[in-house]
Amino acid sequence: MAAAAALRLSHSLRNSLFAPTLRTNKSSNLLFCKFSTVNKILQPNDPNKLILDVKEKLEKDHHRLPVGKNGRDDEDMILWFLKDRKFDVEAAVAKLSKAIKWRQEFGVSELSEESFKRIAGTGKAYIHENLDVNGRPVLIVVASKHFPAKEDPIENQKFCAFLIEKALKRLPNEEGEILGIFDLRGFGIENADLEFLKFMVRFCSVDTVRKEYFTEATLPTIFRD
Repeated sequence: MAAAAALRLSHSLRNSLFAPTLRTNKSSNLLFCKFSTVNKILQPNDPNKLILDVKEKLEKDHHRLPVGKNGRDDEDMILWFLKDRKFDVEAAVAKLSKAIKWRQEFGVSELSEESFKRIAGTGKAYIHENLDVNGRPVLIVVASKHFPAKEDPIENQKFCAFLIEKALKRLPNEEGEILGIFDLRGFGIENADLEFLKFMVRFCSVDTVRKEYFTEATLPTIFRD
């Protein structure tokens, strides 16, 4: 799960994009990651028309997608995806429809504390009970407690989705920052999880992964030609 710190994660979980800012403390093997959910791209003069265009295309081409919060007619989410795609309607529709389908198929809205009693009991990841000094929710990951060979990868993925949703709910107006603390003390090869890495970048193109997250020397083979 520590691999998540190096990623720019597009919002399939809510209407947010996590753009991590990383800071390491080499003496203690801790990695601090600031996830921002504020999209700073400037809006065009008439964003409402573009929002309407996206809504109409989604209704026409993806009418079976759900409506309501996090659905195809959620204007806040539509605006966010328009910003993410630099106000390209076609690109926003393509990415947003994929994200909504994933939420629906993955059952994000049905995830609950009760669902993850066992995995939460391992202590490998959790939302701290207190906000940090800047009022941010804090997601803590203890990498040495993650053993992918012994665990169900789907359960791990759903647990990740649940924790991010939980942190987002603590943000005022669903905008702000989430602080991620990744404890790498004791991390070994048995804790590495490329399958989880692929899950985290599923909404990014291979080209985006290559350019934004890795150098040619560090690019995992799963993202090479």
